[in-house]
Amino acid sequence: MEIPGITFPLLGDFELNFLPYFTVFGWKIYWYGVIIAVGFLLAVIYTVKHAKEFGLTEDDVIDTLLWAVPLGIIGARLYYVIFYRDASGVNPYFDGYGDLRDIIAIWEGGLAIYGGVIGGVIGLIIATRIKKISARAMLDVVSFGLLIGQAIGRWGNFTNREAHGTETMAPWRMGLVYSYKTFYYHPTFLYESLWNVLGFLLLHFAVKKRRKFDGQLFLFYLAWYGLGRLFIEGLRTDSLYVGSSNLRVSQLLAGLTCLFAVGFMLYVLVFRHPEPEGLWVNRDRKNAPVPETNAAPAEEAELMSEERFDEELSDAFRILGGGSNAEEKLEEAVEEAVDAETAAIRETVAEVFEDRETEAGAPLAEETGPEGGEAPAGEEAKTMEPEDGNEPSGEI
Repeated sequence: MEIPGITFPLLGDFELNFLPYFTVFGWKIYWYGVIIAVGFLLAVIYTVKHAKEFGLTEDDVIDTLLWAVPLGIIGARLYYVIFYRDASGVNPYFDGYGDLRDIIAIWEGGLAIYGGVIGGVIGLIIATRIKKISARAMLDVVSFGLLIGQAIGRWGNFTNREAHGTETMAPWRMGLVYSYKTFYYHPTFLYESLWNVLGFLLLHFAVKKRRKFDGQLFLFYLAWYGLGRLFIEGLRTDSLYVGSSNLRVSQLLAGLTCLFAVGFMLYVLVFRHPEPEGLWVNRDRKNAPVPETNAAPAEEAELMSEERFDEELSDAFRILGGGSNAEEKLEEAVEEAVDAETAAIRETVAEVFEDRETEAGAPLAEETGPEGGEAPAGEEAKTMEPEDGNEPSGEI
């Protein structure tokens, strides 16, 4: 089979001539597999590095991949095997002549990305159930890896001279140069690769910062990739079809997933009103204890009163434990307090009597001595006999 050269007239008059594989110790290593492996490795590195932003750990991601990758490969192969038709419209895997080896021979080519996504999601759900972590949060972080892997992996189609579109004379056309003629096609692998790169940039720099619920980024991925694949698939010449119809399987699935993702995302945002506090990454912050510096004023006052009470109680115990004269010290302190209070009361009463005497304009009818007894006889006569000869008024 002749392997054509590749040319891009827009980039100049040159031609790329290389085999789709290289040999190591006589073994053929296809560039397609190498490029897929590089895309997978970069996707894993990014996912592991950013797992913490979604409340996940590196081990969570690795353990999930142990389930998702094998099931993803199985899903990608089954998708291709089920829907593949040859030029005569017959599925060679189920025509009665094929065997099990033909079905599992992925090294001979035949993988479909949508089947890989379906199988990978099934593996992811199983792994997250086992580890008891959020499947939706894991889907969010894996969305970045899917876009990275698909953007890079499409260049494997370039090395195989496959997954191109219909013939065109557009300025950006790709030419496949055979010995007798050059044919120009839509470089659909390039379209999809650039579309995925743009989706990754939007997801990383814009959508991620506005994430309000777990699973939102995966819905964006489904909507974005589905929208691009809906149009790009219509240009391809190697599509898989539903039975003997002209309905392209991947184009139909792309349109349905795009509509579902957009509709479900709008429903959640408009009717459920999610807030970032409900994200899996914020699950521990909702039940976090309030710092001591933010204690309520009432609690602070209570703490202060308790501290003051403890100090006074400590002083009392120190007095009681001060020796044999501790009881005498307490009695003296009490007597001093009583005497001081009594003196204050006497002074207040005297002031009241003086004020009333001043208001009445007459001397007191009876005065007490220094010790509370009767006044001397001379003073009493002097007090009881008014100067103007009138009877005492009896008023104070």
